[in-house]
Amino acid sequence: MHNKTIDVTKIFTFDSAHKLDHYEGDCKYLHGHTYKLEVTLRGKVDFRGMVMDFNDLKSIVKEKVLNKLDHRYLNDIFDFNTTCENMLVWIFQELDEAISDDRVKLQKLVLWETPTSFGTLERDQYYAES
Repeated sequence: MHNKTIDVTKIFTFDSAHKLDHYEGDCKYLHGHTYKLEVTLRGKVDFRGMVMDFNDLKSIVKEKVLNKLDHRYLNDIFDFNTTCENMLVWIFQELDEAISDDRVKLQKLVLWETPTSFGTLERDQYYAES
């Protein structure tokens, strides 16, 4: 068995509606997205040769994120402006404690709003001094 650090990623989708406050473009009106969320973990493999079982990761993301956001109106859920950037910070907060331990860490999130527009939040960015 090797002792390498490996990144593993699982991709999820969810559908939500929202509108942006303090914005003068079309997104100030109610609209929806099929979001794509990429969740990347970094860690050492366990005795099975896995960083984390993808089914375990799926269960955590479903409980902490998807069940709360899928087919929902985001403005009714959050007290912040539901931009991709703000959503990434919230998702990181939801997942980091549930996933991270001394062997595995939540490393990176990528949230796609459209096929051509996305944001990325990495662990060092999240924990950097503001």
